[in-house]
Amino acid sequence: MPSSSMARTATDLSPRGIFAFWGPLAATWLMMAVEGPYLAAVVARLPDPTLGLAAYGVAIAMAVLIEAPVIMLLSASTALVEDAVSYRRLRTFAHGLNAFSTLLLLLVLVPSVHRGLMIGALGLPEDLARLTYGALWCFLPWPAAIGYRRFWQGVLIRSGRTRLVAGGTVVRLVAMSAAAIALAVSTDLPGASVGASALSCGVVVEAAVARWMARDAIGALLGPSNRGALTVARPSVSSDPHDIAEIGRVGVSTADPDAGPAEGAELRFSDIARFYVPLALTSLIGIGIQPMLTFFMGRAASPVESLAVFPVVHSLGFIFRSVGLSFQDAVIALVGRRDEGYAEIRRFAIGLGAGLSGILALIAFTPLSHIWFVHVSGLSPGLAAFAIPAARVLTPVPFLGVILSLQRGTLIRNRTTGPIIVATAAEIAAVAAVFVVVGWGLGWVGATAAFTGFLFGRLAANLYLTPKVRAARTARKSTDSRDRGSSE
Repeated sequence: MPSSSMARTATDLSPRGIFAFWGPLAATWLMMAVEGPYLAAVVARLPDPTLGLAAYGVAIAMAVLIEAPVIMLLSASTALVEDAVSYRRLRTFAHGLNAFSTLLLLLVLVPSVHRGLMIGALGLPEDLARLTYGALWCFLPWPAAIGYRRFWQGVLIRSGRTRLVAGGTVVRLVAMSAAAIALAVSTDLPGASVGASALSCGVVVEAAVARWMARDAIGALLGPSNRGALTVARPSVSSDPHDIAEIGRVGVSTADPDAGPAEGAELRFSDIARFYVPLALTSLIGIGIQPMLTFFMGRAASPVESLAVFPVVHSLGFIFRSVGLSFQDAVIALVGRRDEGYAEIRRFAIGLGAGLSGILALIAFTPLSHIWFVHVSGLSPGLAAFAIPAARVLTPVPFLGVILSLQRGTLIRNRTTGPIIVATAAEIAAVAAVFVVVGWGLGWVGATAAFTGFLFGRLAANLYLTPKVRAARTARKSTDSRDRGSSE
């Protein structure tokens, strides 16, 4: 074990102990979730808010889809960067991914391609497609900034500097807010372009700050004695020194759970590709849901109104779902090598999910819905009438999201990642099937049909993974029993 490893102490798996460990992760995700409703509220207060919100929603859906190849760079750098060679090769790999994503966006911005996609494929009206085109140009720095930001943050996590990651997110929110206010007050840019420019400004600043914050960790990697200089700060889940949790070891299969992938061997580009491709595919499949729903809503009842309220409702739901997303890393870290922490974490997950869905239901089914969508989000009463039913459909999703994080985290900890990709594919297939039935078949309003599909898609993923988690845990127990029998 490298001398730079941080001290490992037993982690308290009481509800208070789990919350203390997971809380900072949730805070980081919550800060990122706030930017969606905030910018939607800014766009809603600018001229022509309905078209502005619709164009902003389409543009951000496209930008998020294009950034899919770089999203998992955080997991990759956390797991793989352990010396100068691995740092430089993963950085080169990141350069390639970032360039590829930027070129994809430039391809979409070719006028003929953009018209064919927005008007021909998505069926958007001419004025909406024009506003979306301008917003996408404002998103041009976005993919590379996201990629570099996540790469540097992974280096920070690998070196144990996790509080700096949260600090970078604070800087991002401040920069984004300043840019949004400045552009809204001092320019005549359309609302969609204001929102896109503010988001791009925030992530560019955050990427630069993350690089600056990681300078000491990078110096340790590139110094004269850099072999194994960075180690993940990993709390154990018991006093057994073999039960060390692995933060960021997504998809790694090694004999020693306390060792990195191919530790002591030179990391090759082929190793990086084998590690990264399954993660990128899962991310790409999952991200495809929002653009797909944008396409469907453009051909359903009340298309402009649905496209206008979709980012507002989606942003509200993401505030609650982001808490569940952050829980996955806590599960990986705390469940333990032999799943000995599973029962405590499962109880915590059920309580957490129920609480999140309960709070969202309180907003959606009470007069708070009018306050949120009209006074906070800035929708007109007419648009709020489209948003409120969609939000009510969404209320079970935070609970299902926490359960999904529990399932994924348990599978990752047991190094069984294949079912996660299949579950994500099942989710997007269910979303599409449900929307076709209720949106096009029954004539539901597009926004309500979209979130109904989202609900049933998430449920399909949960149902698929339930037996897979049980099988993985059973296999782990059988392996441990054989190992103990052999040692005796």
